[in-house]
Amino acid sequence: MDALDVMGKKEDIFPYFQPIVSADKQEIIGYEVLGRIHTDEGIKSLGFFFQDHSIPEEYVMEIDTHLRKLAILYFQKQESDQCLFFNCSARHLLFDHGETITNSLEEYGANGISYDKFVIEVSDYDIDDDQLQKLQHILTYYKSLGVQIAISHAGNRMSNIEKIAILNPNIIKVGLTNLKDKGMPPEYREVLYALSMLGRKIGATLLFEGIEGVGQLKYAWENGGRYYQGYYFGKPGPEFLSKNEFKLLLTKEFHHFIVHERERLLSLYELSQDFNSHLQQQIKRTRQNNWNEIVSVATRSLGDACFRGYICDEDGNQVSSNYYRNGEGVWEFQPEYEGDNWSWRPYFLENIVRMRHEQVGILSDLYSDIETNELIRTYSYPINDSHYLFLDIPYLYLYERDDY
Repeated sequence: MDALDVMGKKEDIFPYFQPIVSADKQEIIGYEVLGRIHTDEGIKSLGFFFQDHSIPEEYVMEIDTHLRKLAILYFQKQESDQCLFFNCSARHLLFDHGETITNSLEEYGANGISYDKFVIEVSDYDIDDDQLQKLQHILTYYKSLGVQIAISHAGNRMSNIEKIAILNPNIIKVGLTNLKDKGMPPEYREVLYALSMLGRKIGATLLFEGIEGVGQLKYAWENGGRYYQGYYFGKPGPEFLSKNEFKLLLTKEFHHFIVHERERLLSLYELSQDFNSHLQQQIKRTRQNNWNEIVSVATRSLGDACFRGYICDEDGNQVSSNYYRNGEGVWEFQPEYEGDNWSWRPYFLENIVRMRHEQVGILSDLYSDIETNELIRTYSYPINDSHYLFLDIPYLYLYERDDY
């Protein structure tokens, strides 16, 4: 089927609806509108039609308007208080300066539909700065009406995060489909962390799509996802579902997640307490202010729980060598690190103040090590009021304890 076939069968084109559920209410809060067409072989997706850049923009806009009209008419008949999510490529918006969608929104707004029931989901925004500014103006106008804006982010790319910030959406949509059969690579974790931080800064909500199993749902829940979408909640269909269709499912799974997370946090707390008690005894046996002796004794005493240690003063200046276990398992000093300053690292000074005040060690979040690029945690321990021990814990040790 080509573009002309689609244009010639407009009466056979209709919308399907894929539910989007919320973590806070555990109910369906809206539907993404997807195009379908009746053919001799059955019902087919119109995804190819909207994604083919060779198809004239006028054709795309016409079919898009037709689908939007049918979806909104169905929405009105259902007297729904949910939202409709409409896909829209940035190039389509820029083609006519957003006027086609503006006219649709204003028409239905005049007929009593609240603008905040519409979500415009923008994709293909990897465009030059001049076009990005024009797109920003279009979306700002939509938001001034009360329309919500969602921006899709797919894959492991950092490059579009700055553009998302400029477009300032209400919702950031994150795809999980490509991670169905794979572990979560470190670069994806970094992108997700950046998106999560961006969302907090600009007041945007994370929506995870492509959820096909409980593992992906758990990952989305753990990483601050408020909204979820995917085949785990059913495939797109021609009708709306009961608002509470997935309430029991989500309530049950969230309970499992919470129990597991509570156990994990308790285990991390106990690990931190064990380190604190252990280091108190070890450091008492060393000579005061002999930094290399202190770091070597403390680091080796933890065995497989640590692969690197060093000591800094309260200003972040490293006063010891690194004491490091190399690939052969041999411990060695790395004096070239002595004198480096680490105050620029996130949370460094905040943790120094906490340790000085509380007089106990602190276990960091999971992060990627600069040198090894592996996921680790760092345990920080106050030696005295002005010097602090830092011990890096390998991912394998954390994984075996379920502390990752």
